[in-house]
Amino acid sequence: MTKAYLVAFVVAQHQFIGGQSFLSPHPVPSLAKRHTQFASCQYERASHVYTSQPQPSVSSLHMNQNDEQVQIILDGSKSSSKKDDEQRIQNQQFQLDQNQQFQPESAEAESENGDNNSYSKEILQADKIGRSAQSVLPTNTNQSKEDDDDEHPPLVSSTPEWKRLQHHATKVIQPSHLRDMIQDPSRCNAMYAEHDGVYLDYSRQQATLETMDLLMDLAEKQNLEERIKGMFNGEKINFTEDRAVLHTALRAGKDEIGTVFVDDLDAIKEVHDVLHQIKTFTEAFRSGQITGYTGKRMRNIVSVGIGGSYLGPEFLHEVLKTEAEGINSSLGYSLRFLANVDPVDVERTCADLDPEETLIIVVSKTFTTAETMLNARTMRQWLWDFMGDDIEVVKNHVVACSSVSATENVEAFGIDTDKYFFRFWDWVGGRYSVCGAAGAVPISLLYGFDLFEKFLEGARSMDQHFLNAPMKENIPIIMGLLGVWNSSFMGYNSRALIPYAQALLRLPAHIQQLDMESNGKRINRFGVEIDYPVGEVDFGEPGTNSQHSFFQLIHQGQTIPVDFLGFVQSQHDLLMDNEKLSSHDELMANFFAQPDALANGKTADEVRAEGCPEELVLHKVFDGNRPSSSLLFPQLSAYVTGQILSLYEHRTAVQGFIWDLNSFDQWGVELGKKLALDVKEHLMEARNNEQGDHEITADNPASSRILNYYINNSRDAVRGDLTRKTHKDHFPPQIHDLGGHSGRLS
Repeated sequence: MTKAYLVAFVVAQHQFIGGQSFLSPHPVPSLAKRHTQFASCQYERASHVYTSQPQPSVSSLHMNQNDEQVQIILDGSKSSSKKDDEQRIQNQQFQLDQNQQFQPESAEAESENGDNNSYSKEILQADKIGRSAQSVLPTNTNQSKEDDDDEHPPLVSSTPEWKRLQHHATKVIQPSHLRDMIQDPSRCNAMYAEHDGVYLDYSRQQATLETMDLLMDLAEKQNLEERIKGMFNGEKINFTEDRAVLHTALRAGKDEIGTVFVDDLDAIKEVHDVLHQIKTFTEAFRSGQITGYTGKRMRNIVSVGIGGSYLGPEFLHEVLKTEAEGINSSLGYSLRFLANVDPVDVERTCADLDPEETLIIVVSKTFTTAETMLNARTMRQWLWDFMGDDIEVVKNHVVACSSVSATENVEAFGIDTDKYFFRFWDWVGGRYSVCGAAGAVPISLLYGFDLFEKFLEGARSMDQHFLNAPMKENIPIIMGLLGVWNSSFMGYNSRALIPYAQALLRLPAHIQQLDMESNGKRINRFGVEIDYPVGEVDFGEPGTNSQHSFFQLIHQGQTIPVDFLGFVQSQHDLLMDNEKLSSHDELMANFFAQPDALANGKTADEVRAEGCPEELVLHKVFDGNRPSSSLLFPQLSAYVTGQILSLYEHRTAVQGFIWDLNSFDQWGVELGKKLALDVKEHLMEARNNEQGDHEITADNPASSRILNYYINNSRDAVRGDLTRKTHKDHFPPQIHDLGGHSGRLS
């Protein structure tokens, strides 16, 4: 027995620091590159080797004891605690110290010859224990300081909590079917959560109560609650940019002023100072106190921004368009968004607008975003072309939402930074900024500040629930853990968001950016390449439109977890004469039916029972066992929209915390931007070549060929006339002396 334990300890210790197994055909890679597939197959491989040759009864006894130890680590049996495991390892260390003649190097040398069957049972069993028990091993205090410096904290996938979930997924969940799970009353009665009118039913997820307990164990291992508190308290968890993450401060109450500081700045006081500035400005605009350059009252608002500066505010705008208070408060005003650098987007945005009655909002944190600034310069020229290139045109018709650090850029553009500059901060990322000036200015201009404030109150309600509710009752935490479960353990790499409300038609696009830009990463917070799946492909459309679009694939193709969002009351319900159900009931019938259809499916026998011809039976079979969650809200209002936004922001954060990611940077968008600058240089050289024979030589032949094809076939197009004259048939002036940005502004 002593020999088995001695070898077990040496192999396990050697593996723990990223060395090689004694079994030469199966090298153990460093922690930074270990794969989950390797972890899941190691137990089966070892078991096969152990049973290949009969052994004496004493050795068999040793094997059975060690098998039990490995199984304890895998399934989390209560019969062996972590303390017991650590004590056993300490005993093994003592035995190792007593055996001065044992040389692991010689054992490794011998292992390079022959196959596994030539090894003694103790060596093989030691390899098995060593591969499975890393997390309970003490640090090797004999390592040199140089080795310590190279050592990384273990990946979350190497923890016992993660491995128990892998084992549970393989042995318990995958052999099961949802049609059986949802017949269990105790399970269904336990798998729901409520808060402030929000009802989450997750009983149609491929999970049991044990699954949820294991996920909660993983959350505790990852210090989830402490990380959440750190985010709310302003800790600089965005470590790659040395920034706090405080989108929650954007909707914090005035009673929280003085509780959160970033670099000695009272964050919540700063937020309320800006909100007060926005309220004052928007009320003056809506009352007619603020007029345009020619004295006309401004009624049109164009918000120029991209990414989070556009998707979040637009999704909120679409909701409030048909909200009862929003309909009344927006009468007489219009709001449009200009995001794409495509000139067609400018054409569509400016169509039928009178520049003299139009206010432009430029939303850019740095005021250097290429697409946004080109569109901003285009809109400025549009104003100048009508009213002259006077600097006062810009001061009266353009406002900015930007970071304090961009003040000089804002002023250089011609904007009045004293009155019309609404700041936000580096501790709010673009995709999390809809509750700040990026959303507050355009939404308050159109709908009034009071309605925007209700949106903030809804987000604050969900924030407090996320911060204070126990994990097992916490809706964002439950949804985040289920996202981890489906992606990392069940292997589903896509996720659909289906709101049964047409007013939420832009929510899926906003959540797509929020989630995919946040968790589409490959390096964890310790600088180690991850070996487990993270980051889903998010997409969606409103129901029932989506049912006639991509639900064929969801029902009979790939398995894609779905979030269904429904509402007890419609923003505007209809009950036509001679109809038995209202339009909203018709809509909600689909909301309730789809999750059951995905879960239950339809068997071949059920299809045959309907009289289906045998040759079509297989085509009409639905496998089922497809997971979903259902979220039910009272009615889609500004307040509820705030709850929805906060819920999905926090779900994203939970998944990032569990995966050990930085969910608040986005370095992945930088490379394409840099290459676009290089391409622009090539295009300028080609366009400025008077002979028209400039040949572009790019970094590779494929790029050279396609760029030259583009240039050669578009030389005349860029010199053509604009398609639209003006909304009053005189734009742009065919002959004018306006200097544009080189005129009076300079």
